[in-house]
Amino acid sequence: MDAKYEALFTPWKIGNVEIKNRIVLCPMGGTSLFGWMEFTGCKFDKEAANFFLERAKNNVGLIIPGIAPIRDTILGTWLYKNKKMFRDLKEFMDEIHKTGAKLFIQLTAGMGRSWAITDHIAPLHKNAVTRTILKPIIDTSYQLASPSELPSRWADGITCPAMTLKQIREIIEAFGKTAALCKEAGVDGVEVHAVHEGYLLDQFSMEYTNKRTDEYGGSFENRFRFATDIVKEIKSKCGEDFPVSLRYSVESKMKGFRSGAVPGEEYTEVGRGMEESEKAARYLQDAGYDMLNADNGTYDSWYWSHPPMYMPQNCNLEDVAHIKKFVTIPVVCAGRMEPDVGAQAVADGLIDGVGVARQFLSDPEWITKLIEDRIEDIRPCICCHNGCFNFSHSKGHANNQDFGDTRGLARCALNPETMQSKKYYIKPAENKKTVAVIGGGIGGMEAALVCAKRGHKVTLYEKSDKLGGAFIAAAAPSFKEKDRDLITWYNRELTKFPSIEVKLNTGINDLTSIKADEYIIATGANAIRLPVKGVAEYGIEAIDFLLGKKEVGENVVIVGGGLTGCEIAYELYLQGKKPTIVEMKPDIIDVKGVCLANASFLRDFFDAKKVPVHLETKLAEVYADGVTVTDKDGKSFKIDADNVIMSTGYRSAPLCEKGKNIHVIGDACKVGNLRTVIWQAWDVAMKI
Repeated sequence: MDAKYEALFTPWKIGNVEIKNRIVLCPMGGTSLFGWMEFTGCKFDKEAANFFLERAKNNVGLIIPGIAPIRDTILGTWLYKNKKMFRDLKEFMDEIHKTGAKLFIQLTAGMGRSWAITDHIAPLHKNAVTRTILKPIIDTSYQLASPSELPSRWADGITCPAMTLKQIREIIEAFGKTAALCKEAGVDGVEVHAVHEGYLLDQFSMEYTNKRTDEYGGSFENRFRFATDIVKEIKSKCGEDFPVSLRYSVESKMKGFRSGAVPGEEYTEVGRGMEESEKAARYLQDAGYDMLNADNGTYDSWYWSHPPMYMPQNCNLEDVAHIKKFVTIPVVCAGRMEPDVGAQAVADGLIDGVGVARQFLSDPEWITKLIEDRIEDIRPCICCHNGCFNFSHSKGHANNQDFGDTRGLARCALNPETMQSKKYYIKPAENKKTVAVIGGGIGGMEAALVCAKRGHKVTLYEKSDKLGGAFIAAAAPSFKEKDRDLITWYNRELTKFPSIEVKLNTGINDLTSIKADEYIIATGANAIRLPVKGVAEYGIEAIDFLLGKKEVGENVVIVGGGLTGCEIAYELYLQGKKPTIVEMKPDIIDVKGVCLANASFLRDFFDAKKVPVHLETKLAEVYADGVTVTDKDGKSFKIDADNVIMSTGYRSAPLCEKGKNIHVIGDACKVGNLRTVIWQAWDVAMKI
């Protein structure tokens, strides 16, 4: 192991519990050991248990599974009443401890206004009759209950009700009872969720969201009373030596409801600023908390808690390191933490533990590979959130994610086996075949790897001189370093299988020119060209710009405010240019599958930097010096520009139609994202 990582592998203590190394597997939605969206009531989740056990065997120090609601989201049963689940937990803890890892259970009081109410549930909640009918299954009023009447983060027109004193006291009591059962099951500690990320306890802690006039509102002490009462109740039931961590946001990074502050922006904090955080951290420690598991942000500035690729690496370290000066308990920092930077921060005494989450989804063995000096073998997390947390939101929508995705978080766009072991797995093929894969993009490479792992002989044909396909262009912006690492990783993985032959500069126009038992068509998609005057003469295709084939001047119009168009605008701004976005929909990035953390960063960035965004505006004509557009009121106007970049979507371009032994995957089948491409490659390759 490289000496620069040695500090990560030193022991430390949380209370009296010793942790073997400084790497903390941070909690992620969807990894609760108790489930959280079960129609049969919460039950011990064997899929999550296997997920954690595999990572425990791969050298993680401390595991903190995803939130376990103290009261079931569906059917509303209190967690502590399910005794069988805790018996199952005890058996699991015996297996975890054999690996040398430790595990804390994270318990949540609730989400309040941050509950990700969906497009399907929102109208049912708004109607008093359907809300009453729905109550025995999902009590939306309870799930949305907040310190005061507050607007929902997700759904327009919904005011979240104020939580009653009775509800508060029931929750506090339930924390103590549940923590006691966790202790009996052999759990090493619990984590309270959370004065963090704008969840319920965080909403109580902030003056901006807490307008109560009882003992849980008003003064600093009252606003933090809910969180301090909980830790005192847990200690009274479990003893002072039983560790209790707190998930904690140092700063809210919040300008208002649904409005966050991007890095470097000057703004007025409406949530918790650093001055109050210094006081709060010490106050929470004195109340009984044994660790702060820290980062920044709320759901209104979600990109601090769930950093997309646009956020700087180690984005929360400076703030978390500052707050450590005010406490004597251990402090963990999360948020795009890089191992070398984290190790140095531990060595310098800036933090005690390095929090990592989604890297564990893309590669369960990444710590082992780091120890064995196999860094290049680590499949990187690219911060896309396509599989793990693609709660989507745009103007006119709440969370328009499909319900199946809402239930099944913590999957991985790059690694379908994560949390889906019954659906995706490598099974040796009964009949070894020859497989021709046409197209060397991500889908083609993934299909080739899965087929080879199953025992097939694969020939991968790529018409250009390099592998990566359209993803090469997607990975071109300066902030996509992890995307470029992924392409490198794929190229390296292919060399590990002698049964894969790669033929570059080999375009296939007719399947009869090659012989194989099975054919996989992964030829991607072509850009859609709008039938608008001047597009062909003056428009620059997005992919040509990204690949550096066309240069642009200072003022650039981007036609199309989808994810690609917005990323191009962001890159242009970083280059010092002046982008303008033209989008015909009511919002930019108005699509499913793009996490709000990713989309809200771009929206907030463009707002903060005053990047012009013309919504509900159609392109009328393109000129050498700009465009003419028409707004929703029918008004036409010209936008001057040096260049116009067209980012108006793609159309599937399969080499041929699917047949008995011809399979079409990825964008060649249906234009999607990295998740749809990779998962479909598995769907096909597993059946050959």
